[in-house]
Amino acid sequence: AEGIELDRHYVFKYCSPTRSAIQSGRNPIHVNVLNIPPTFHNVTDPVSGFQGIPRNMTGIAEKMKSAGYATHMAGKWDAGMATPDHSPLGRGYETSLHYFHHANDYWTYDVGQCSKENIVDLWHTDEPARALTNPKTCSQSNQASDCVYEDQLFEQHVFDVLDNHDPSTPLFLFWAPHSIHAPLEVPQEYVDKFSFIDKKPRQMYHAMVNFIDSRIGMIVNKLKEKGMFEDTLIVMSADNGGPIYSNGSAGANNWPLRGGKMSNFEGGVRVNAFASGGLIPKERRGTKEEGYICGWDWYATFCAIAGVDPTDEKAAKAKLPPIDSLNMWPLLSGQTKTSPRNIIPLGSPDPPSASGSMVPTIVNGVIVGEWKLLVGDVTQDSWTGPQYPNITTNWISTAHHL
Repeated sequence: AEGIELDRHYVFKYCSPTRSAIQSGRNPIHVNVLNIPPTFHNVTDPVSGFQGIPRNMTGIAEKMKSAGYATHMAGKWDAGMATPDHSPLGRGYETSLHYFHHANDYWTYDVGQCSKENIVDLWHTDEPARALTNPKTCSQSNQASDCVYEDQLFEQHVFDVLDNHDPSTPLFLFWAPHSIHAPLEVPQEYVDKFSFIDKKPRQMYHAMVNFIDSRIGMIVNKLKEKGMFEDTLIVMSADNGGPIYSNGSAGANNWPLRGGKMSNFEGGVRVNAFASGGLIPKERRGTKEEGYICGWDWYATFCAIAGVDPTDEKAAKAKLPPIDSLNMWPLLSGQTKTSPRNIIPLGSPDPPSASGSMVPTIVNGVIVGEWKLLVGDVTQDSWTGPQYPNITTNWISTAHHL
C-alpha cells in the first residue's frame, strides 16, 4: 500500500532492447531491437555498429551525475560491452558489480567457452571481479558453504553502496537482479518453500520470484534505516513478459494476458511494474495507474526530478535519434490524471524471428488510445490459462500472420 501499481507499463518483448531503452531514454526502434551477443559488431560503423547502445548516446546515469547525484549499478547490464564507452562506467555509473551478457550461470558465473576454457562474466566497475568468483564445483546441485548465489553478490553491492553513502548527497542506484531469468537456479532453501509444486520449472520460477521479493524488502528496509526512504522514488519493472515457450519449461504464466516473452502480444510487452518510496504522495499510495508508461519514460522522469535537461546533445551531434522519453512525474505525483503518452510503437527485427542476428528494424505494431494493432508474423497467439502447466505447444515455433 506504499506505492502505485503501474497496470499499463510497457517494455520490449525481450531483455537487451529494454535495457538499452531504459539507459538511453529511447524506444528500442531508435536504439536497439536485437538480442545479439555483446561480441557482435559491424566493422564499417564505429559509432553504432556494436551490440547495445550506440556509443554516442548519453546514458541516464550520465544525466544524473551531471545533476550532482552519486551513481551506482548492480546486476545484469546487457546494453553493450564493445568499448569502455559501452560499459556501466562509460555510461556514467561510478561503481558497478555486473555481468555483460544476456545470462550467465548463477553459481559459476560462466557464459560459454573460449579455447575450451570457461568464460567468467562478472565485473567490478572496470575490471574482472576475480576475488568474488566461486569454486568451479559450485552448482544448483552443489550449494556448498563457500558457494555464493550471484544475486546475493549484487545484493551485497547494493548494501555496500547504501552503507557507505552520505544521505546529504542525492543517489541514483540501478539494481538489475539476474533473477528471474534462465537458467532456473536459486538457493535450495527457497526451492524447499515450494515443495508442494510438483512441476519443477514452475517450482523453480516461484522460488526465484520469492527470493527477489525478499531481497527487495531488505533493500527497502535499509533505505528506511538510513533515513533515505522518505526522499526516494523506487521504480520496479520487468524487462519483458514471462517466458512461456519451450513447452512450458521456462516456468512462467502470463494469464490473463496473451502470449509471453518474444511476442508483441500483451503477455510479452505489458509487464509487472510499480512505483513506490516516500516521494510518492500519500493520496497516490495504494492506487492502480491505468495510464500508458514505457520503460524508456523513466529517463525523462528522473531527469525532471533531478532538475536536468533530458535532451541528448551528444547524440544530436552524431546525428543519432533524440530521446523518446516522457516525464511521468506529474502523473505519478497526482499533478495530472492523464498520462502524456497515448501512442506506443512496437518494434521487431525484420524478420521478427531473427532476434539473434544483425537484421533491419521494423515497426510491426502500435498501441493508440484503446486500440492495439499487430501486423505480420506474430508468435504466441494464444493464452496459457489460469492454471499452469497446461501448455502443449512450443510457442517459439508457432507464428500467425496478422
